[in-house]
Amino acid sequence: MKGKNIAVVADWLVTFAGAEKVIAEFIHLYPNCDLYSVVDFLSASDRKFFNGKKAHTTSIQKFPLAKKYYQKYLPFMPIAIEQLDVSKYDIVLSSSHAVAKGIITGPDQLHISYVHSPLRYAWDLQHQYLKGAGLEKGFKGLLAKYLLHKMRAWDLRTVNGVDYFIANSYFIARRIKKVYGRDATVIYPPVDVNKFSISYESEEYYITTSRLVPYKRVDLIVSAFSRMPNKKLIVIGNGSEMNKIKNISGPNIELLGYRSDEELQNYVKKAKAFVFAAEEDFGITPVEAMACGKPVIAYGKGGVLESVIDIKNKNPTGVFFDEQSEESLISAINIFESNIECFDPEIIRARAEFFSIENFRKNIEGFIQEKYQIFSENRNQLL
Repeated sequence: MKGKNIAVVADWLVTFAGAEKVIAEFIHLYPNCDLYSVVDFLSASDRKFFNGKKAHTTSIQKFPLAKKYYQKYLPFMPIAIEQLDVSKYDIVLSSSHAVAKGIITGPDQLHISYVHSPLRYAWDLQHQYLKGAGLEKGFKGLLAKYLLHKMRAWDLRTVNGVDYFIANSYFIARRIKKVYGRDATVIYPPVDVNKFSISYESEEYYITTSRLVPYKRVDLIVSAFSRMPNKKLIVIGNGSEMNKIKNISGPNIELLGYRSDEELQNYVKKAKAFVFAAEEDFGITPVEAMACGKPVIAYGKGGVLESVIDIKNKNPTGVFFDEQSEESLISAINIFESNIECFDPEIIRARAEFFSIENFRKNIEGFIQEKYQIFSENRNQLL
């Protein structure tokens, strides 16, 4: 897109996770772009993935304790994102799971939004988040529900400001259709599979790696393994649920907390299988485990259904369990162990390569070029 001014818009930049990896690839493809975000508190080590770029931010950047409690300011984010001026750009690319898609653009600007999920807190996951935050009842609960109602109205109003939607999975494409009434093209997010190498060896333990937060359901995995004292589980990650998970862990469970990327890879490469119990929009960690040639035992809902191939099919890469319950997970582990000879590390690795960074770059660049050409032709016809 030579000669085109491009803006990249994020919800918030605090840690380098899935949404930020998409932004990093936008910057790789369009190194002269400008970056915008509600807040930007990235560390220097994470900012290297953005070629050192800092974002133009909103007033929330200077709110009290915004670095730690930025999500508490969610009700102010719709009006904040609307104050970012991107009117000088030909193309606006937003990476959105909250408010980034609400950036205001004009009729001569192409706005493409890569959606990780419609605003999670406000739509079909509202009740789950209210329960997790203890806001189901009382005045605070009533206020939270009112604010989420207002955010739903704002979220719907901003749909018309997006020319084309991209979804990170067919699961999210269905959610976009349900919530926004719009079709979305699926382009899977970039997974750095080349960072991982295949392993043909395994030791007698299972592994899960995750932030220890409620929706990741690491507590479910730990509870299930505590009922199987003859099977070892290693848990890598930190988070708000650490103390809870410590209290329910049996002697066969090792909680290793944070580990470097190199250490994490070494643990995954030696594991029998990777265990995943969350309902994710896509789920990058299962693909990373498959890049090591490791089978995945996963809760069979959400984006993981598009990356992992179940034992019931040809060339399987994992086993699904149907319910987020200890019994269902234990049953899946037993099925895995009874069919362990069906899993070929090379086939599993080949499946992971389908979700590579290279494929993402090719697909996303082709999509943007095609849509800009169509957009330009349609605009010229109206002159």
